[in-house]
Amino acid sequence: MANALTLARIALIVPFIGLFLTNASWNMTAAFAVFVIASLTDFLDGRVARARGEVSALGAAIDPLADKLLIAAALILLVRNGVIAGAGVIAVIVIILREILVSGLREAVTAQGGALPVTGLAKWKTATQIAAAGLLLAAAPQGLVGAELKPFAVGALWLAAVLTFWTGAAYSLQAALYLTRRNEN
Repeated sequence: MANALTLARIALIVPFIGLFLTNASWNMTAAFAVFVIASLTDFLDGRVARARGEVSALGAAIDPLADKLLIAAALILLVRNGVIAGAGVIAVIVIILREILVSGLREAVTAQGGALPVTGLAKWKTATQIAAAGLLLAAAPQGLVGAELKPFAVGALWLAAVLTFWTGAAYSLQAALYLTRRNEN
């Protein structure tokens, strides 16, 4: 059940993108609704997995991947339509590059018999990224709230970028120390 929720989150990216790109007065509100539903599956899949004892290697692999795919799709589309522009693009680059970097580091550490477990701050980072993307969708032209929300949404994006950078640096240091020690032995 938990893995089905995670797979549903991945599958919902397709209609989210389709709705976002639709040329209609209702498209951003509909895209926002699908994004919120997809985001809720992130909260639900973990609760279901723990409650039902469904913790699995597949779930551990696809859950963070689903988050990264959903957030990256939203941020790229928001850059495309100009909701995120100027210096905000740097925040998006920081977020996407960190996610790729940490995924690669996890792979390298795992290949050497180690692990980079998810930290509490990294969970907050993901929640902040989801919240920022959702706020930006709501602040988009034809969005649920509109431009008056944009300053708050941009602030949330920068908070997400700072948390993303911070956790990426922590994971990088942890991975470097592990891999260095591993290679010395």
